[in-house]
Amino acid sequence: MAVGESTRPGELATRYRPEAVEAKWYAFWEREGLFSPNGAPDAPVFSMVIPPPNVTGVLHLGHALNNTWQDILARYHRMRGEVTLWLPGTDHAGIHTQIKVEEALRERGLSREALGRDAFLAEVWAWREKYGGIILDQLRKLGCSVDWTRLRFTLDAGLSRAVTEVFVRLYEEGLIYRGEYIINWCVSCRTALSDIEVDHEDTPGRLWRLRYPLEDGGFVEVATTRPETMLGDTALAVHPDDDRYRRLVGRRAILPLVGRALAIVADAYVDPAYGTGVVKVTPAHDPNDFAIGERHQLPRVKVIGEDGRMTAEAGPYAGLTRDEARARVLADLAAQGYLVGEDAIVHAVGHCQRCGTVVEPMLSRQWFVRMRPLAEPALAAAESGRVRFVPERFAKVYRNWLENIHDWCISRQIWWGHRIPAYYCQDCGATVVARTAPTVCPTCGGARFEQDPDVLDTWFSSALWPFSTLGWPERTPDLERFYPTTVLSTGYDIIFFWVARMIMQGLHFTGEVPFRTVLLHGLIRDAEGRKMSKSLGNGIDPVEVIERYGADALRMSLITGNAPGNDLRFSVTRVEAGQHLANKIWNAVRFLRLNLDGDPAPAPPARDADHWILRELDAAVAAATELLDRFEFGEAARAVTDFFWDRYCDWYIEAVKPRLGDPGPDGAAARYTLWRVAEQALRLLHPFMPFVTEELWQALPHEGQSIMVASWPVPRGGFNARAAEAFGLAQEAVRTVRNLRAELGIPVQQRIRAVLVPAGAEAEAAWHANAAEIRHLAQLSDWRTATAAERPHPALMGVTTGGSVYIPLEGVVDLTRERERLSKELDAVRRELERVEARLRDTNFRTRAPAEVVAETERRQAALAARQARLAERLEELR
Repeated sequence: MAVGESTRPGELATRYRPEAVEAKWYAFWEREGLFSPNGAPDAPVFSMVIPPPNVTGVLHLGHALNNTWQDILARYHRMRGEVTLWLPGTDHAGIHTQIKVEEALRERGLSREALGRDAFLAEVWAWREKYGGIILDQLRKLGCSVDWTRLRFTLDAGLSRAVTEVFVRLYEEGLIYRGEYIINWCVSCRTALSDIEVDHEDTPGRLWRLRYPLEDGGFVEVATTRPETMLGDTALAVHPDDDRYRRLVGRRAILPLVGRALAIVADAYVDPAYGTGVVKVTPAHDPNDFAIGERHQLPRVKVIGEDGRMTAEAGPYAGLTRDEARARVLADLAAQGYLVGEDAIVHAVGHCQRCGTVVEPMLSRQWFVRMRPLAEPALAAAESGRVRFVPERFAKVYRNWLENIHDWCISRQIWWGHRIPAYYCQDCGATVVARTAPTVCPTCGGARFEQDPDVLDTWFSSALWPFSTLGWPERTPDLERFYPTTVLSTGYDIIFFWVARMIMQGLHFTGEVPFRTVLLHGLIRDAEGRKMSKSLGNGIDPVEVIERYGADALRMSLITGNAPGNDLRFSVTRVEAGQHLANKIWNAVRFLRLNLDGDPAPAPPARDADHWILRELDAAVAAATELLDRFEFGEAARAVTDFFWDRYCDWYIEAVKPRLGDPGPDGAAARYTLWRVAEQALRLLHPFMPFVTEELWQALPHEGQSIMVASWPVPRGGFNARAAEAFGLAQEAVRTVRNLRAELGIPVQQRIRAVLVPAGAEAEAAWHANAAEIRHLAQLSDWRTATAAERPHPALMGVTTGGSVYIPLEGVVDLTRERERLSKELDAVRRELERVEARLRDTNFRTRAPAEVVAETERRQAALAARQARLAERLEELR
């Protein structure tokens, strides 16, 4: 390889300071256009769209994890020579943004209603201009190599056109309709919610038993968890096979407090085992009751309004809140003799995912998407392998949801978002759905129209993100080249909200899946495994972590010890380990620069250590490549960092230190190999730690503009396998000497003698070929080989690959004191072993103690027995 000049002359600082490096190199990458997809027209393509963060948002650890994963993929595939596009953008976040702006307006004494729609939307756009770029700047701090020239926003003109086109086409195909159905209504946010925007939480409650009089005499008992909704009852229902109530079907009951006559119907939905087996039917306030009402043509009486208060249909209870009405109704039922009793229960209660308010099932006229025709092709795509899930287990979650899918309520009663392109003729009431505002009514010829005031669910536009961001419905060059995208990386918690809907819409409108692979990460929890929340006070601001430790350290903490689909326990200890790694890399390259005099001339390996490190480099390259291709980011990072820290820094650098000043072939080979391996290792590390690797790569002799567009390493060979194996045998001998030294408590700096007894000719040859390395690395004053008969005595012996190692003890330790110490330790170990064995012989312990405690005690016994044997052996050696 030809070597170019370093672009960073002078000495490196004594320690790595990320604050002096990160902003500089990010600005350089962006200024030079290195984030944009560059390459030949026929080059392979790798593309991703970023899961668009809310425009209201700030970076949290979940964003940091997911975007670190994506950046690793983008940098890796860019270095592989693939034309790489990672497209950024933000989501308008409908109700989230509207709530934020309304809060700001209230502080100024204003309200949305007082401003009017147009003025309010102007306020939201101004708010977005002021605050909407915060999270984008934070993505820069993290090092995300997105193509900022293609930045998208879900309310951009092009994306808005795509949303309108999709709505109109689905309407024309009969897949979007408007109708009166039970929807989830948030009385706080004042808007409809889709089913998956409702969190069902187990909540303590009451099951009240009520007496409903029969019209022709007698009573029937009914159970309910919501007595305030009884004011909207229009029937009672029993199971058709319930013999207890078969005689009631066709008769009528009288609604207490109201006096309304109620039909008694038979319906298979009723569970005879729940409550009394008789259910009150409230078609306007329960989805199952709505379905019963449809089957039996029951009237619908809406007694709770959109503000959460009782309507005029509630009679004397009108104007009360739901809770006030419940209390009043129960008091009146008790006073009139209709309240039989109550039971404490725990039941699932729906809460608004955004604000936590109890959701009100409510009859409402809304817009819906028919999901079944869209779901079937999406199911087939997963079954056929056109789209795959990593981990694969989440494909089952995806399939289960699609197989049980319901129609999607897509209209929202807010102002910020994509306004529904439906127009109502003010002369005849006709509905016109169109791409542009109509001027003439096709029914009556009228010219007066009013557009539907509602906007679309935010997830409606997000479902189009992979192809709308690339220019659809136009067949743009970007759409032709980068769609379908290669990978979608996102959290497993939004498979329903987003992933499934993108697949459905992508297949329906482009004929292609929007991505080939869905890569799913888990949640980030604190070090104790708890979910991070404001109430627990355990939240972590990733920007603060970056400012204290550096982006590379944060990135490494988020990928080590983590695998796709699993939750991650975040700890500052891991961040500190990432910081230590950055400093280790920094110091290694700093040492290298201090020992390079200009560009190192290419030189073949001269000693076994050179061959060994080149073999280890090839192994690290192969492992990292395979693991990254399998999305095993943590394991890939470990393979690279283990190579750099252990093999390169702790072994190779130490092994070649005595050769670096040698002007001959040995020194030249050491300097060149040291540089070559460091340069390749920095490339391997770059996707994980982009900032420190760019700084150091630029500080070394190199070719090219930036490490991020340097080629990804490939195994290159150039080593002698037998020589590499020989150094491996020498390494094992050194390890054994170090272990024996530690057992004896001999300081590292104290040079000692060693005798190596080879088991065969191969080991003996390897040791002699690496004689200087063994002496230097093991801190030996002298060492020799000997036969078993010639082994020294007294000596401490250790077994190593290829033979045995002896440390002569004469003059190294006080033999009398060492024998006394070993005897005391052996006695202590024997006593502890007897205690543990007695415990294991105790039948009560084995039968009553938890299995893991018994297993741990057995492991303790085995360890003590091994320690006892080793101490006895050493004591015998000294005698």
